[in-house]
Amino acid sequence: MADPALAVASNISELVGRTPLVNLARLFPEAPQTVLMKLEMFNPGFSAKDRTAASLVESAFAAGQLQLGGTVVESSSGNLGLALARSCLQREVRFICVADSRTNKATIAMMRALGADVRIVEIDQAGGSDLLAARLKEVRRIVGSIPGAVNLNQYENPANPQAHEFGTMAEIAEQANGRIDQLFVATSTTGTLTGCRNYIDKKGLKTRVTAVDSEGSALFGGSPHTRYLPGLGAGLETHLSTRARPDQVMRVSEADCVRGCRLLARREAIIAGASTGGVVAAVRSRLPRLDPSDTVVLIAHDGGMPYAETVYDDAWVHEVLGLTREQAEGWL
Repeated sequence: MADPALAVASNISELVGRTPLVNLARLFPEAPQTVLMKLEMFNPGFSAKDRTAASLVESAFAAGQLQLGGTVVESSSGNLGLALARSCLQREVRFICVADSRTNKATIAMMRALGADVRIVEIDQAGGSDLLAARLKEVRRIVGSIPGAVNLNQYENPANPQAHEFGTMAEIAEQANGRIDQLFVATSTTGTLTGCRNYIDKKGLKTRVTAVDSEGSALFGGSPHTRYLPGLGAGLETHLSTRARPDQVMRVSEADCVRGCRLLARREAIIAGASTGGVVAAVRSRLPRLDPSDTVVLIAHDGGMPYAETVYDDAWVHEVLGLTREQAEGWL
């Protein structure tokens, strides 16, 4: 039988999912636990949002909500926008992405390369409220101005968590032979978290789920304030987030996201995005209190190349977060 990994895909969308799980033996060398990482940057669009985009688009076609030649309008801080740009292009659908001033420039450029119409909103467009609120307000305006335009609404659509219930978490369980004592998941829409939780509950697994959220996020009753790194946390609660059921919530600073990214890069040669740095920071803090025999799984939600000018840039880290290079690499 031919190796499925060597088979020829009919198009790039067939390559979504089946991402690797890797043993992080060098990340925390003194820890007795087994620490594994699900590498979602191996998806075609370099993030877990490829799964979400595929699920959103296909469910909309299946329901008759979307047809060839239609228009999708969606709010995104970056990764979902890139994933939808590819999915919509291949499905012959126009895509308008409403991003904001925090969105990585590289991600905006890649969306436009795939034919997306990217609109950037500023905080004053929502009367001084959060950037997410500004994006959602602009989405509603655009949808109302284009006949037949569809907002897939990643913040409420059940197709979002389903992508991770039947994809991400099912794969982790198979790859880890069902032994996952602790799962650490970064949060934004909480689609990944909710999907993983649903799988765990339905299969009767004993996995304890930790939601990793950003300081300054409104999720889980947090107090929102200005954040500079996209992809972790949210400025307001959403339909999905109010129904998310983590066993524990850990909040991390953006400084610790930087430290976590740089630790992962230098010890494991994995260049990951800011939210993954936050997950690394949460696990680093939590490991001393976990059972030594635990198998701990971290989800790396995206790759780090779009963060070259932020997380991995000493000048940006110093100017925006006030960290010297020594402080940014303080865990090395």
